[in-house]
Amino acid sequence: MKSSAGRTTMTVGELAGRFGLGTHVLRHWEGVGLLHPERDGAGRRRYDEGDAARVAAVLRAKAAGLSLDAIRRTLDCGSPAERRDRLERHRDLLRDRIARLQASLTLTEHALDCPVALSPGRVPG
Repeated sequence: MKSSAGRTTMTVGELAGRFGLGTHVLRHWEGVGLLHPERDGAGRRRYDEGDAARVAAVLRAKAAGLSLDAIRRTLDCGSPAERRDRLERHRDLLRDRIARLQASLTLTEHALDCPVALSPGRVPG
């Protein structure tokens, strides 16, 4: 890590390594507008702790099921109220998906416990 204008900065490799990511991931995220690294005099990307915090936020949001586009829109939205609204909508979608998956699991477990459903040549009905 080097200091640039009194700030500690990292190369793309250093930041990627910090999170166990490939450098191509950070370059892709830059391409879709999730990251905006500064450039040094030679045009190389330089990341600071703010960029590292943003990478951590992107990873958490991905783990929560948001697409990269949804993450960008959420992180870059204008106000905390708008961010909250977006996250509430995502939460509602997740709850709906969980309910549908739970219903599928219940049906599968019922079929596993039902001897008629497992009998060869029999169609449950």
